[in-house]
Amino acid sequence: MQLPPSPIDLRLVVCDMDGTLLDEHKRIPERLWPLLEELGRRGIAFAPASGRQYATLAKQFGEVGSHLDYIAENGALVMREGAEVSSSPLPASDVPALVEALREHAASGADLGIVLCGKRSAYVERTDEAFLSKVEHYYKALTVLEDLGTAEDEFLKIAVYDFGGAEGTAASLASFEDHLRVVVSDHHWVDVMAPGVNKGKALAALQRSLGITPSQTAVFGDFLNDLEMMGEAELSFAMANAHPEVAAAARYRAPSNAEEGVITVLEELLARLG
Repeated sequence: MQLPPSPIDLRLVVCDMDGTLLDEHKRIPERLWPLLEELGRRGIAFAPASGRQYATLAKQFGEVGSHLDYIAENGALVMREGAEVSSSPLPASDVPALVEALREHAASGADLGIVLCGKRSAYVERTDEAFLSKVEHYYKALTVLEDLGTAEDEFLKIAVYDFGGAEGTAASLASFEDHLRVVVSDHHWVDVMAPGVNKGKALAALQRSLGITPSQTAVFGDFLNDLEMMGEAELSFAMANAHPEVAAAARYRAPSNAEEGVITVLEELLARLG
């Protein structure tokens, strides 16, 4: 574990979920709940930052969640106490072309499913249990359609779960990378978003909304979709299980998610605040 020197001025904590805050069973550690109360008493904001949809994140944090801030959909949506701070929808004209390209990739042999992520709900047309079991974990507001082309919403991103691994699907979308953002957010998930969308940009929008600076911000992450956040906070922590690029970008190290590293570091940081 590597920690910053004292003194510190902590006003905002932003934390990735999978591989970072959640344990190896994808559960929120019980030690987090009293820690969130302590952060609240000290006037320190807490924001989960995830590829998950806002509805999913809010449900995970229950009653406590109404007082939290959220960076959802890998930065495409930022919410503060139930109100939208910023959003970056996909250009509507690109959505049908993306869906068709992914259908063609599936027809060529790729075992994948498409999730069209709207502000009101996520939409799928693949309905087998193997796929839905992956999707329902991240998208609690979920609508099954016969044809994704019939979905009516403002779309924040397209997420793709590729059972064979995300790299192949990402490569199949190379022709869109000149004007859209294609990011591998997990070993099996690929997200397609509007240009410039990332957790770092979303964090900057949240900081502006709260009047908080990078020097007053701590971030925790482990995978490539957390990379840009590391540049928006002086207290940047890569988990022990982090991707090498994230570890290289972060200033400090935290124990792994299986060791409840986020909580261990935050307890130490709070102790340094006095």
